Amino acid sequence: MAIHANNGLLDAGVTAERWVRDYCARAPRGDMLCDASEGDRAAWAIAFEELATLSGETMAPARERAQRHAEDIGTVYRVAGESEERRWPLSPVPLLIGKAEWQGIAHGVAERAGLFESIVADIHGDQRLVADGVLPAMLVTGSPLFLRPMVGLVPPGGHQLHFIAMDLARDPGGTWRVLADHVRMPVGAGYALENRLAMGRTLGALPARLNVERHAPFFAGVRAGIAAACRRAEPRIGLLTPGKLNPSYAEQAHLARYLGFLLVEGADLAVRDDQLYVRTIAGLKRIDALWRRLDPRLIDPLAFDSTSTIGVPGLVDAMAAGNVVIANAPGVGVLESPAFAAFLPAIGRHLLGRDPALPSVPTWWCGDAADRARVLDNLDQLVVGPAFVPGVLGLDGGPVLGATLDAGQRERLAAAMALRPQDYIGQEVAQLSTMPTGCGEGLEPRPFSLRVFAARDAAGEWQVLPGGFVRIGDQPDPRAAVMGEGSWSADVIVHGPDPVAPVSLLQPTDSVELRRNPGTLPSRVADNLFWLGRYLERGEALLGVIRVLFGHSISADTGAALAPETVERLVTIIADTGAAPRPPSHRRRDLVDFARAAMEAVDGWGSVRAVNALAASIGAVSRDRLSADMVRLLDAPHPVGGTLLDRAGTLQRRYAALAGLSAEHMGRTDAWRFHDLGRRIERALATTRTLLAVDLRRASGEDLSTLLDLADSQISYRQRYLIGFARVPVIDLIALDPGNPRGLAFQVETIVGHLAKLPVLNDAGLAEPQQRIAARLTAGIAMGAADRIDRGWVLEINQQLQKLSDAIATRYFLQGAQALREAGLTLA
Repeated sequence: MAIHANNGLLDAGVTAERWVRDYCARAPRGDMLCDASEGDRAAWAIAFEELATLSGETMAPARERAQRHAEDIGTVYRVAGESEERRWPLSPVPLLIGKAEWQGIAHGVAERAGLFESIVADIHGDQRLVADGVLPAMLVTGSPLFLRPMVGLVPPGGHQLHFIAMDLARDPGGTWRVLADHVRMPVGAGYALENRLAMGRTLGALPARLNVERHAPFFAGVRAGIAAACRRAEPRIGLLTPGKLNPSYAEQAHLARYLGFLLVEGADLAVRDDQLYVRTIAGLKRIDALWRRLDPRLIDPLAFDSTSTIGVPGLVDAMAAGNVVIANAPGVGVLESPAFAAFLPAIGRHLLGRDPALPSVPTWWCGDAADRARVLDNLDQLVVGPAFVPGVLGLDGGPVLGATLDAGQRERLAAAMALRPQDYIGQEVAQLSTMPTGCGEGLEPRPFSLRVFAARDAAGEWQVLPGGFVRIGDQPDPRAAVMGEGSWSADVIVHGPDPVAPVSLLQPTDSVELRRNPGTLPSRVADNLFWLGRYLERGEALLGVIRVLFGHSISADTGAALAPETVERLVTIIADTGAAPRPPSHRRRDLVDFARAAMEAVDGWGSVRAVNALAASIGAVSRDRLSADMVRLLDAPHPVGGTLLDRAGTLQRRYAALAGLSAEHMGRTDAWRFHDLGRRIERALATTRTLLAVDLRRASGEDLSTLLDLADSQISYRQRYLIGFARVPVIDLIALDPGNPRGLAFQVETIVGHLAKLPVLNDAGLAEPQQRIAARLTAGIAMGAADRIDRGWVLEINQQLQKLSDAIATRYFLQGAQALREAGLTLA
């Protein structure tokens, strides 16, 4: 390692050398750092030097910085069964693997992927492996993951597999083995990408110093590989997600945004004449391929599980007709059965003429009598697990270490195994190597497993992502069965002696066809963004009424209190929104309790807190459309501590920040138009509700001042009129002045402008229902006169706004079978 003249780097180098020396003095045999060659150990020293430059003498600052960058990117996950997302736990210490060692891993992964393609093609085709006695028929047809309708179906492009993942373990002797294969719904590539992005921000100099292999070429290959199997030269590709409650939904949204895929759910799609379409605001648009993250048994209720409500009826027919590529094809999940590992060596010898280069952990299937006896005789040295899916007798909690079973448990397991031996496997206890992990103030050795990814490129060849991500155990026990899913993740760096050319998913600037059309907007997404705008505006309007109420009549720091009639009007506005039950009286204590409930109630009321929760739920499913900052603000917890006024101020500033992000950071696309439409309609409705609460013909000065407060127009009024509050000027400013951005006329004018630029389904030049209603609103505003506006006029505007919202929903959002909209059918 070079000695730097700069004192800071010199100090970091000394710290790094001390970390390496101290770590190797206590790390167990087979540790990745301690076993490294001289050249690879020098790479570790460089990584620690960068960490020491960042952290100083302890690891804590680097760990906090890596975690903060992961959060800034928006990396989160959800545990199955939980409603709240968790932070993605990222260690600042990457796993370093030299290029020479990685090439052996990549070769084994690509070979295994090709072997799997041959196996699944045979299972769904000639089934020679079963006929030749290499693979037991029971292992195929007895698996819950075997999908009989896929037999005989050749997918478009001829490939069953497009993308796979594998969990690898390195034993203390340095041998890499496969712990598990993931082919049904391979998860984690997005997390590997996000880990790399976070580590790039944390240790920005490391890629250049270590010649780190990049991820972008692999992901470009993923996109090109799926596209190459499609019939159209420029296909439209979607990432099919189960929805926001899926544990890896955030990762799926990140991948879709990065790759330029549409993030779609089953309800977004429809099959007509064996062709798949996405339901958009412009009608049906053709979909050529789906990268599937939905359980294959649920993707088509006509072909598989008839009770599925999240699939697409007819999807398998469209696939069979060659009109849609599904990556991976349904039915490949049969390969994920743990029992398959027992037969892969024999299959490899049968198909390849040798054992696979990357072996599985030694496995024995108990459906074979001899292997069952071996498992029972050697329980202390084995893990016993389900052969197919979890939930078999005696293994309710999943795989168990035989050595942990007492005599009674062993007897019950043997009895259960005698009833259905084919449901069990025995597997050698995998011992894991360790790697340096930033625990506490320093480095500690912890066991790890490595998840790697392979994808078929445009030429049909398997490419392996140079890296992946590691799962790190929280305890030093090196047994894989004990570590489980791990407690931390880390980036994986493949480094070498030669410089790596910078590669991006961006094409050369002179080869890109210019586009200003941002692409397809699914109806569900438009619906979500519309209601996100409405909820944010609704919450802000409600908060405004609450602040006027307790800012004047119940604040100890206020001058004159509001008149009882004005207080009653404010209470009525709040209560009529369903934010809180009416207070028993207008005494100060009752009004404080009422205001607090309207702002913070959670039990069935439409409080500010409840409205914000609805907005946050939309933000959670719109990660592919919203910035990470906006999602983070939407998901921020309700403020606690301080006075009610303090918390109201915090919420008001949050609303202002969200409005600023949507106004200044969202491109002026149809997605933004729907979001702004929701805001404008909700603001206009709030304004009409405020006007309806006051007798406009006999409004007092306090009524007029309150109207200006609620319309956030006090400053505008005082700048224009030196006189006190006058009825006609106040009404004109709030209802009819198109230059007031908080006024009714401005909202209607903006709504009309948005509707004029949204797509229509006919080319006859005739207005659609939502446009006709908007025209009536425009006429009503234009014909209004401030001195003649009364309750009837305001009520008519209010009703037209509600009709307009319904018309927009009917025209653009999913409405059951109506969403097919034959008039908008297109092959675009």
